[in-house]
Amino acid sequence: MPKIQWTNVPAALRQHLFDRLEDRQITVEDLYRLKVWRESEPEAPDGLWYKDFGSFKICGEGRFPKTFLLKGQAAKGQPL
Repeated sequence: MPKIQWTNVPAALRQHLFDRLEDRQITVEDLYRLKVWRESEPEAPDGLWYKDFGSFKICGEGRFPKTFLLKGQAAKGQPL
């Protein structure tokens, strides 16, 4: 199974992720937890997926992360 791709993300998608980080007010502590998870080189399932960090969620499709959600927002897809 392929790994989630964190580099060479298309420019428009990268900007969307940065915008959502700002909109959702993701904290430095949250970003550190995301960094640690990224370093584990998680596998990318086919279709929609999400990782719940408690205070936020990251959602993706296939090998690309797609957006960030707040704690109470519903995510679609396979939980990682």
